[in-house]
Amino acid sequence: MSPVLGCVADDYTGGTDVAAAFRRSGLRTVLLFGPPGAGAVVPDSDAVVVALKTRSVPAGEAVTASRAVQDWLTGQGVRRLYFKYCSTFDSTDQGNIGPVADALAEAAGARLTVVCPASPEHGRTVYQGHLFVGDRLLSDSPMRHHPLTPMTDSDLVRVLARQTPHEVALVPLQTVERGVEAVRTALAELEARGVRHAVIDAVHDGHLAVVAGATSQLPMITGASGLARAAGALTGMDLLPGDGVPALPPGPSVVLAGSCSAATLEQVTLARASMPAHRLGAHDSAPAEALEWLESRLAEEERVMIYSSAPPEERSPGAAASLERALAAVAVRAAELGARRIVVAGGETSGAVVNALGVSGAVVGEEADRGVPWLLTTGRSPLALLLKSGNFGRPDLLLRATETP
Repeated sequence: MSPVLGCVADDYTGGTDVAAAFRRSGLRTVLLFGPPGAGAVVPDSDAVVVALKTRSVPAGEAVTASRAVQDWLTGQGVRRLYFKYCSTFDSTDQGNIGPVADALAEAAGARLTVVCPASPEHGRTVYQGHLFVGDRLLSDSPMRHHPLTPMTDSDLVRVLARQTPHEVALVPLQTVERGVEAVRTALAELEARGVRHAVIDAVHDGHLAVVAGATSQLPMITGASGLARAAGALTGMDLLPGDGVPALPPGPSVVLAGSCSAATLEQVTLARASMPAHRLGAHDSAPAEALEWLESRLAEEERVMIYSSAPPEERSPGAAASLERALAAVAVRAAELGARRIVVAGGETSGAVVNALGVSGAVVGEEADRGVPWLLTTGRSPLALLLKSGNFGRPDLLLRATETP
């Protein structure tokens, strides 16, 4: 049976987040990393998520990669597409959300699609077209200082309008609260007006259920994991928590933290007090020092942490890419030394680690926190991966994820 839903995610932690949302909705979900190879076939599933690293690459590259995955999904029998981006709408004035959404919509034959990054369970809500993080506007949140995609404007209509030549409009909360038919009518009116992208307000999960119902016939929709979960619930079945998921493999755990978000910094501080930790510097000898430290400690400890996470005033300008490569090299060496659980904090870091390990796909397991599921890799030496978006997770997540069962 062909999957009901296909998803293109713009980074690896976003892919794990949306895969967890689909599975929670009762959809048997497969997660693939990177463009599927020639001849790749989707296992029997209800939803398939392909996670790319396109959030911060040039817009043309992001469009090409996303379209290639869309064509592959269509070839697998998928007839409905979900484009997943971060609930903080991470992007620049050049994209990549607008250019990718335009290309996917045109290929899907969608004259109009919706834009709904609300994820209330993570504190992301949209009101009057403005994105809030908790009780603060996005532009007043720590995302204002993101090193790659600083978000200094909370007005999603305005942000997206700078990324697309097509018209962008708002479906306000008053319409959403009138229910499915009211939203469906509003979308039809916008489509008749020539609007391509409809930003939709949502401040709780009930609003997302309305949006999902009103857009159930659209060939393509876009959003974060909140709308994905609501869309999946329209067709999902009841799954028991452990259905089809192997147990976590025994062995040492390694935490690799590259995100500089406020949530990750708090998690790193708490973890540092309970496990051996090494801070990865930006100097030339830092990668070798980190590997030497890992080799000396992993033989004696059940869990260790290597991190480059730092507050804004302590970051080294231009060092992000080299730090990601160093953490990826640590992940490879950790697996060689027998680590069986690798916990990664940060989207860009997760992408570098997964690529370095050569992981192409995984079974989606139970969540350590909302939107942070365990991934059990396939192959002769299975690894348990926990790929955490920088802003996700409770303060003790890194500790809980590395506890011996």
